[in-house]
Amino acid sequence: MFVLLLLIGFNNVNAQDENNPWAISVGFNAVDVYPVGENLPQGDYFDEYFNVTDHWNILPVLSTFTVSRYLGDNFSLGVTGAINRIEKFGSVAVSDFTYFSADGTITYDVGNALNTGRIDPYIGVGGGYTWVDAIGAGTLNGSLGINFWLSEQFGVTAQSTYKHSFENYLTKHFQHSLGVSFTFGGKDTDGDGIYDKDDACPEVAGLEAFNGCPDSDGDGIQDSEDACPNEAGLADFNGCPDSDGDGVADPNDNCPNTPGVAALGGCPDADGDGIADGDDQCPNEAGPSANNGCPWPDGDGDGVLDKDDMCPDKVGTVANNGCPEVTAAVAKTLNDYAKTILFDTGKTTIKFESAEILSNIAGILKEYSYSKFNIDGHTDSVGSEATNQKLSEGRAQAVVDWLVENGISRDRLSARGFGESNPIMDNRTRDGRARNRRVEINLIKN
Repeated sequence: MFVLLLLIGFNNVNAQDENNPWAISVGFNAVDVYPVGENLPQGDYFDEYFNVTDHWNILPVLSTFTVSRYLGDNFSLGVTGAINRIEKFGSVAVSDFTYFSADGTITYDVGNALNTGRIDPYIGVGGGYTWVDAIGAGTLNGSLGINFWLSEQFGVTAQSTYKHSFENYLTKHFQHSLGVSFTFGGKDTDGDGIYDKDDACPEVAGLEAFNGCPDSDGDGIQDSEDACPNEAGLADFNGCPDSDGDGVADPNDNCPNTPGVAALGGCPDADGDGIADGDDQCPNEAGPSANNGCPWPDGDGDGVLDKDDMCPDKVGTVANNGCPEVTAAVAKTLNDYAKTILFDTGKTTIKFESAEILSNIAGILKEYSYSKFNIDGHTDSVGSEATNQKLSEGRAQAVVDWLVENGISRDRLSARGFGESNPIMDNRTRDGRARNRRVEINLIKN
């Protein structure tokens, strides 16, 4: 039996307590009447206390049985029955006498109170009744014992009890016992091997590592702390899996089976433009979200994207927002035309024969549809300055009005009059005055 108990192994050890409230002990007992403070054939107290050969009466069969119940606060109540055969009365031999005893004992578990582990001493006090042959008497008992726990429920128990008889015809004596003890009776509602007292989840079978709480998916994270208790996952994701290994847990991954980037909810972005492939109309070409992930086109190839190109169908320049620049040659042509516009003498009305000239001017302005121009009027010095200023403004405005009526946007044209202030020839000659009476068309640059 002892070999079997040793083979069970030295695993977790607990004394009799609320988890194992019941205990049964079986073993051998020895009765010694010698070291009890009496005259020969007995001896002084504790004299030759361990003289097994000369003084101990031992019956070579299992001869003692104890049942005890834990009461709380390290106290237990036990009942013991024992049988023996008396062949030695102190230092003399006697005829075989039968020995029976029944005792009740309250014990205090010193080892459990001090948390001494496997070595578990205890003390006890109680009383009982002892018969030697036909003679019986009550006894007051004091006990000192020790349990050596081999496993959670099994241990070896050694005990020595002093029994003081209340009657002179029954001698006081020591009774020693050695046996094995078995504890049981703890409540384990969920049957997981962890008693309810120590089980953080007493109604659900679990693991000792988690104080009795379950880990359903076996990922090493108990269910109560596992965001995905039914799917094995990683501690970094609170127990949830990351199937595609992209660093985004599956519950938060919009594309759980395809590696992606966290910023896009775990979905891929092949062209790296910050738009998930599923929402990207050009997944393999980087483009802005405003164009659904596609690059902006440049239809005319002038280096200005169509979205910014004011002339998307005409090759222009970046400086002119994608529209063709008004070259010096074009500007000269405009002014050559403008200088030939004829007005009625002293008036702002345009002569009919200038219609073709104005049509040519309008055609050029339409070609450069996003350019703006100043229409400037000038006069010679004949007449008063005020009259000439008013006349120059009126003639410039007349040209603007004609162009607007023929398809040119008014917001592209500004009429200005300079009177006689900007002559280009000498007003003292007829030819000079004729040259000074003119209209100019000048490009407005940004």
